[in-house]
Amino acid sequence: MALGQIQEDSNELDVGVSGIEIDLNQMAADALAWFQGLGDQLWSFGTLWQICAVVVSALLGYLLSRPIAKRLKHSAKSREQKDILFRLYASLARVIWPAFTVALLWTSMTVFAAYGLENTGLRVVASLLNAWIVVRVVTSNMKQGGVANGIAFIAWTIAALHIFQLLEPVTESLDSAAITVGNSRFSLLRIITSFVVAGFALWLGRVMGDAVQAQLRGNSKINPSMAGILGQVAKITFMVIAVMIALSVVGVNLTALTVFSGALGVGIGFGLQTIFSNFISGIIILFERSIKVGDFIELQSGVTGQVLEISIRSTLVTTNDNVDILVPNEEFIKAQVVNWTLKETQRRLRIPFGVAYGSDKELVRKAGLEAAGAVQWTDRGRDARAPQVWLVEFGDSSLNFELVVWLTDEAVSRPAKVQADYNWALHSALEKYDLEIPFPQRDVNFRNSEPVRVQLLSEKETQG
Repeated sequence: MALGQIQEDSNELDVGVSGIEIDLNQMAADALAWFQGLGDQLWSFGTLWQICAVVVSALLGYLLSRPIAKRLKHSAKSREQKDILFRLYASLARVIWPAFTVALLWTSMTVFAAYGLENTGLRVVASLLNAWIVVRVVTSNMKQGGVANGIAFIAWTIAALHIFQLLEPVTESLDSAAITVGNSRFSLLRIITSFVVAGFALWLGRVMGDAVQAQLRGNSKINPSMAGILGQVAKITFMVIAVMIALSVVGVNLTALTVFSGALGVGIGFGLQTIFSNFISGIIILFERSIKVGDFIELQSGVTGQVLEISIRSTLVTTNDNVDILVPNEEFIKAQVVNWTLKETQRRLRIPFGVAYGSDKELVRKAGLEAAGAVQWTDRGRDARAPQVWLVEFGDSSLNFELVVWLTDEAVSRPAKVQADYNWALHSALEKYDLEIPFPQRDVNFRNSEPVRVQLLSEKETQG
């Protein structure tokens, strides 16, 4: 019984293979007949009329699309960020002319068919333009590489098969080459189509996620930090939906992913604790608004700089030396953070300096105030925050003063530069009024100097 079943299956396989050979032969015969017919019609009046229709359609399509293309390009340039509208305007501006031409060509084909004229050439040109439009639109939003080349190859292949009227025979042949696993039938056509649709779904999910993220960041009504996290969530959501669509198209049963979901939960509980903690910390930061994009911060770890971006896992901080540092969000929750621009950007700075004992204190005050006035970072808006000179300590070698100044908004993000400018101005002012900056002096007294004197005399005698 089993042997008979095997023989029957082998016979069915032979029939299927022979059927494919017959289809391929038929495809070759159709292609040869198409080329022969094309050669016969190449110098006919019908071909001349079709060439005229193509030229007229191209010129008329150019004239009709020119003002629309200019408006689309202007709209794309007016967008501050490359959001979804920018991508849409830019893509349409690149294909508006061939789109009008294709519409006119299909109209011409209808007219030619109504009067019984040959329209094969019009169909060929229209099919090539359709493929060119698809390639142009899809690849305009992706980098040149293997993916873009693959999409172009698929589009041009389908266009060529359609031109030669081989698309239907090829799809039938690919569908006939199939295997059956259980209750499921897998044909070569279904496998190819599934992978193409899955790849397109993943690409579309990524493009839509990037576009929504750019749109949110460009919205002035939304806080930049909130826009960043919402954009990240939207991008991940689109990618998850795209993955689910891709798996469903390929034929993967989504109910089988429940086991994977349980394993993912265990992974979060054990191996992904840090990632999950950073994610929750990022959400807390955004809703608490203790750290915002543009703030100048100082961390307990020593990192000082401006916040440029708050993402799901980390925060991008750029120092004044133009060094980008990715700080885990968890550090903003667990450790101390100094936010110099949380409520008010102005702050007070104390610059210590010392002069020699016996110096005129009023002259020191005058020199300090002149130094503060010579620096651009000094706030001159309010009398209550005018510069002051304080005598703060009687040191071992000097009278210790502090120049107390309130800084402008711009000075907050340049602490090292501000400190250096005030030190420079103070030194120049003190030199101007001949105020001495003392240095530590120590007197060394020997209680019993006899051993030292004897040792020195013995050294001289030895040298002599």
